[in-house]
Amino acid sequence: MFNIALFEPKIPQNTGNIIRLAANNGCHLHLIEPLGFDFEEKNLRRSGLDYFDLANISRYPNYNAFLEAMPDHRILALTTKGTQLYNQIEFQAGDVLLFGSETAGLPEEIHKTIALNHQLRVPMRPNNRSMNLSNTVAIVSYEAWRQLGFKDGN
Repeated sequence: MFNIALFEPKIPQNTGNIIRLAANNGCHLHLIEPLGFDFEEKNLRRSGLDYFDLANISRYPNYNAFLEAMPDHRILALTTKGTQLYNQIEFQAGDVLLFGSETAGLPEEIHKTIALNHQLRVPMRPNNRSMNLSNTVAIVSYEAWRQLGFKDGN
């Protein structure tokens, strides 16, 4: 399977939606702190419904701790600054789809550590800034899962 990583997510409803998504597509969700909300937040729980026990979730105190846990994984950053479209890469089992926070995206220091051909984007109309985080995670994660043959799906 593959992994989804959220770098410092700020909006509990988005993270709750992504927890529900991870439970349904079987990917491992990695949350890189600090989070912009308490993990017991009512809005997080409401949007995640009863899927928390069905999702595989790990939390890390910072990006370096996350990297230490992912030594043999290819990291693909999803960013509006991406050099290639998300559907133009061949996803592999174990890949990490890394998404930045809703308010700031990924910091420049992280961009610098990821090869340009591993910085992906979802196409948008010109002059628009960004898409909703949970929508973007759904689009890209389902393309990755599709390429992997919807393994363990029905």
